[in-house]
Amino acid sequence: MSSTVLDASALLALLHRERGFQVVADHIKDAAVSAVNLSEVVARLADRGLLEQVIRESLEDMSIEVIPFETEQAYVAGMLRAETRSVGLSLGDRACLALARQLRVPALTADRRWAELDVGINVQVIR
Repeated sequence: MSSTVLDASALLALLHRERGFQVVADHIKDAAVSAVNLSEVVARLADRGLLEQVIRESLEDMSIEVIPFETEQAYVAGMLRAETRSVGLSLGDRACLALARQLRVPALTADRRWAELDVGINVQVIR
């Protein structure tokens, strides 16, 4: 069972060795990611010119549990829109939070705006 959920920003921080990556590295063995956030990471890496095979190998080597974005998460993410509008969270951000709520584990993010949230989900900002 996963002990944390990674936002795309946290996973990218780890991949690029950005400030805060060590926090993510400390949780990676038991981490999960929403398929929505995985898609965001893949898109960002592709934007940098990485080939699909390289992206797949990099991410699969981490053995992160990828959780499909399903009906219940879709409802939770949709309902979180009103509560998170003030900090401008995207669908991907809300998908991460919905998964963290479903699994009852903290969400790790590099996005400092999340620290302003009070939505009943443990958010850990990595930097």
